[in-house]
Formats: sequence, structure tokens, C-alpha cells
Amino acid sequence: MGGIEAGIALQTPRLIPPVKTILITGVTRGLGRAMAAKFIALGHAVIGCGRSPDEIQRLRHEFGPPNDFSAVDVANDSRVAAWAGRVLKSHSAPGLLLNNAAIIARNAPLWEVPAREFSDVIDINIKGVVNVIRHFLPAMLKRRSGIIVNFSSGWGRSADANAAPYCATKWAIEGLTQALARELPDGMAAVPLNPGIIDTDMLRSCFGGSAGDYPGAAQWAETAVPFLLKLTPAENGRPLTVPQSAA
Repeated sequence: MGGIEAGIALQTPRLIPPVKTILITGVTRGLGRAMAAKFIALGHAVIGCGRSPDEIQRLRHEFGPPNDFSAVDVANDSRVAAWAGRVLKSHSAPGLLLNNAAIIARNAPLWEVPAREFSDVIDINIKGVVNVIRHFLPAMLKRRSGIIVNFSSGWGRSADANAAPYCATKWAIEGLTQALARELPDGMAAVPLNPGIIDTDMLRSCFGGSAGDYPGAAQWAETAVPFLLKLTPAENGRPLTVPQSAA
């Protein structure tokens, strides 16, 4: 019997995590690019967008099909609609939608931030998130499955001087996401996520050289991507924070 049991054990198939279609906005730099590389390395398919055509071309060269990268400004609703229409004809609805794209205004007191600069932050950080949800969520709802992660910030749960426009948008993302969570059916989730403090160009615009005291995007992704892959509908509406990456 021992030999038969051993033979049966040898024939038991190894469980392989299912491949996910993962949509990432702001994929051309910082956290977005680091996440894309890590998800792809783990065997998942990444659909991504960013505003830089040159960087999109580099991503296409580095990561071929089934990954798909497009130059799209998420603040432009009609362009997001066209992008979603094309993507959903050739790919399944995303199992994990990561609204990561965001910008920050120059460090300044609120009354010194030019109107156009303030509007740009609002348009990308809030309207861009909603545009992506508007055009991709219906396909996810048809399957009644999928996780939406809207990237917030520590400054979406606290505040600091000279960063009022960015703080305003990230506080908005927290409320918007928790409201969305109440609208989703069972089997789905919307999560506001604080990624933590990471050494990126955005952080350097605020912290200067001291941003180097924090982990870089690639190091952060080693912890963040497995964390994101483990999210389930049980986390719906919960404000979460990526665990600190190992040094």
C-alpha cells in the first residue's frame, strides 16, 4: 500500500495560482512601473496606461503580449472610454484594477498654487480614477468579481503644509472608495490603499534628498505585489496600508 500511496502522491498536480489580468494606471514610472514588472515576473498579464508615449514604447519593447500598454491621459474621459473599449475586446475584464496614476503640485501654500496647477491635480487624481472606474467596472460587474484598489496616501489620512492640493485629492479618494464599496455586489471589493513612503520622483519633489532614506519602488513592489494579489472581497471598504518592505 505504501508504494501505491506514494504513486498517488506523486501524481497529485501542483496547485498553481490563477493568472490574473491586472490593470495599472500610471504604469510608465515609479510605483506603476515597478508593480508591472513584478506582476509580469509572477506570470500575470498587465494592462497599463501612462501619459508618456516614449515610455509606453519602452514597456511594449520590454514586455510583449499578452501584456498591453497604451498612452492614455486618464483625465480625458473620451480617451479612457476608447482605451477601455479596445482593451475589453481583446482581454478579459481586469481581476485587479489599480488606480495608481497621480501627480502633485509644487510645494507651496495653498493660496500660491496657480488655478491651472490645482485643476490638473484634481483632474488626474480624482477625475482620472472615476473615468477608469466608469469604463472598466461594468465589465467586472458582469462577472461579479474583481478588486478595485484606489491608491491613497498617508496624506489621505493626515495632512501637511505646502501639499494641500494633493492632500485634498487623497482624502477624496478615501471617501470615494468607501462609498463605491457600498455599491458593489457581493464577490467584489473596492479598497483605498496607502502605499507607504517610497523613494520616487514625487517624494523627492517634497522631501528632496531625504527621500533616499526610504525604499525604492522596486524594493517596495517585492512586498506590495504579493500583498495586492492576496486581497479578497472580505477587504471591501477597508482602508489598507502596504506592509513595510524588508530592508
